[in-house]
Amino acid sequence: MGPFLIMSIVLRYPDAEIVADRAEVMEAAQALGDTAATRRLREFLEWWGAARPDELQRSYSETFDFSKRTCLDLTYPTHGDRRQRGLALLKLRQRYTAAGMAFEGPELPDHLPVLLEFVDACPDEGGRLLAEYRPVIELLRLALADNATPYRQVVEALCLTLPELSAEEQAEVRRMAAQGPPDEAVGLEPFAPPEVMPEPVRPLAACAPVRRPA
Repeated sequence: MGPFLIMSIVLRYPDAEIVADRAEVMEAAQALGDTAATRRLREFLEWWGAARPDELQRSYSETFDFSKRTCLDLTYPTHGDRRQRGLALLKLRQRYTAAGMAFEGPELPDHLPVLLEFVDACPDEGGRLLAEYRPVIELLRLALADNATPYRQVVEALCLTLPELSAEEQAEVRRMAAQGPPDEAVGLEPFAPPEVMPEPVRPLAACAPVRRPA
C-alpha cells in the first residue's frame, strides 16, 4: 500500500469499513520510506488512528461537508456549477479509461480520493493529472490550514510530493482565492452524461491492481 493509496483512504468519509481497516493502513504507513511527505502523513495518522469513530466522522464532516473552500472535487474551484464542468469531468473520465480504469459508485472522477487511487494504480498518467491540478490542490491546502483541521496534514503531505508552484500557478491560486468558484444556476445532470458519475476506481488490465485493505 503506497502513500497515494493511503492518502486516498484517509480522505474518504470514515465509515465503518474504513474505521475497521485503520490498523492495516497505519501499519502500511510505517513501512513507507522516510521522506518529508511520509513524515507528515504519519503525523496525521497518529490522530486518525487513535480518534474515536464518532470524532473522526464529526471532524471529517466539519472539514469537508460545509464549506466550498474545502471541496475535494478538483474541477469545482475552476468551473463551479457552470456547464463547462460537465465537459471537464467527461474528459477526465476518458483519461482514466484510456489508462485502463473503470468506475463504479457515486463519486465524480475529479474527487481527490478517486484521483489519488488512480495515481497509485497508474503513476505516470496519475502524476501528470496531479501536476495539472497543482494550483487547485494548493488552494485546498491553504483552506485547510486556515481551518486548523488535522486533515490539512494529508494535503500538506500530498503537496510535498508535487513540484513547486510556478509563478503562473501562484497567480492562479491567488485569483481563485480572491474570486471563488464560478457560479451558474444549473446542476450537472443536463449536460454531464451518467458515465462521469463514478466512485471507487476499479482497474482494468492496463494498470496494477488497486490495493485495498482486506
